[in-house]
Amino acid sequence: MAENNELVPIEQRSVDFYGDDLTAVRANDGRIYASLNQMCRVLGLNTRGQSQRTDRHAVLSRGKGVCKIHTPGGEQSVVVLRVDLVPLWLAGVRASMVNDDVRPKLERFQEEAATVLWEAFQEGRLTTDSRFEELLNQETETVQAYKMAMAIMKLARQQILLEGRLGDTEIRLDNVEERLTVMEEQLSGQDVVTEAQAAQISQAVKSVALALGKQTGRNEFGACYGEMYRRFNITSYRLLPRKKFEEAMGFLTEWLQSVVGDSPF
Repeated sequence: MAENNELVPIEQRSVDFYGDDLTAVRANDGRIYASLNQMCRVLGLNTRGQSQRTDRHAVLSRGKGVCKIHTPGGEQSVVVLRVDLVPLWLAGVRASMVNDDVRPKLERFQEEAATVLWEAFQEGRLTTDSRFEELLNQETETVQAYKMAMAIMKLARQQILLEGRLGDTEIRLDNVEERLTVMEEQLSGQDVVTEAQAAQISQAVKSVALALGKQTGRNEFGACYGEMYRRFNITSYRLLPRKKFEEAMGFLTEWLQSVVGDSPF
């Protein structure tokens, strides 16, 4: 995969990795990618040099691309690497390439970073805080309920993905993801938007994306959904709290009007 292969982010998550913020995205190809720029900055590595090194590697180069992510300073295009290839990339980072005080951090990256970034999209784990792991060792009703819910969710996810592989070869990934979202809603017990409200939210986001796309000449769907998720701290428009529906529609209406000046949805 060449660096100029632009990926469209569908979902973005931040992970607290021992005090450092790492960003991972699920792209339009269904795979999960980590920001190479961000990992290099945390480890004190030369981003350009590491990017060139991945280009020269037959395997790493196929898992590399460019993706726009949301940062505190606004949307930025960064080099990303498929998370399953992060250990291979880190294996080529010699301890002598980093400062002495960074070497323990490099070892933690080599041991855990790829797993934690991947789990952010599988189990919702967004931190490496050891206190949470310690709390899970307690035999309380809350801990047992949490473990049971996570076990059910993992089994359900595996079953749904298995059905997607064994069933009709034309089953689309978004249909599988939709079913996963519904099950996650049920397990979480959240009072989320109804199907009809979710459809309105989705249509509103698409309207904004199409309007922006006409101005920029790019596919803006990923960016628009990403901004929606960031603003309301959700991972899917179907998980928007019902009490936030009017606020979300108001936000999207104002956004569209700022782009084209048309009437509300």
